[in-house]
Order: sequence, then C-alpha cells, then structure tokens
Amino acid sequence: MATRRDLIRALDAFRALSPQVNLHQIIAFLLVAENEGLLVGHVCALAGFSQSTASRSLRANGVAGTPWAVPPALGLVEACRVSRFASGHAIFLTPAGRDLRDALDAMLAPSQGHAVASAGRRSLAD
Repeated sequence: MATRRDLIRALDAFRALSPQVNLHQIIAFLLVAENEGLLVGHVCALAGFSQSTASRSLRANGVAGTPWAVPPALGLVEACRVSRFASGHAIFLTPAGRDLRDALDAMLAPSQGHAVASAGRRSLAD
C-alpha cells in the first residue's frame, strides 16, 4: 500500500513540471490517465467539477503552443474533436503524459520503494 510519503513524492512529480500546477489539474490528469478518451463532460461528472473548471484544468495539462492549451501547458494531454458531439473533445495522454502515468504507477506500486525522485527538486517528503 502506498504511504503518505509515496503520495507526496507523486505530487512532487507534478510540481517538478510547474510550480503553478494545482489540485484540479492533477485530478483531471489522473482521470484521463485512468480512462483515456474521456470527454470533458465525463471529467466534470467524475471529478465533480463545473464545465469551466474541467475544461480549464484539462487545457492546462495540454501541449504548449497548441490553440487548445492554456498555461501552464504541462504537455500531458491532447484533445481530439469528437465529430458526433458538436463541441466535444476526447482527451488522450501524450507520450509525456504516459511517461508520467507510468512513473506514478511505479512510485505508488506496493512493491516499489522510493526509487523515483522528482528531477532537480527537493521532495517535500525528504
């Protein structure tokens, strides 16, 4: 079972991407990591977010330089328009998002110790 220290290390992985990352962005990412292809409306329902909070949180996880992304543009997810829904976007992980998902899985796996540390930052758990 993951410990509080493991959870702090996982949160540090997000903080390493940007000190501006917030809990809504982390929750939105984790929902997509668990269920790629979710529509923004599904994230609203699963997270209990308003439509605007879900959209803004997902877009903050988007790829910098794309019209869909907003700062901090963490590069973790991308949106694909779903033709059967006029304004719907299905959300998928980018390669960087898959790497973070896999790193989080390794950090939080019961058999793993504390082998993965945040790059270039002191962990709150240390």
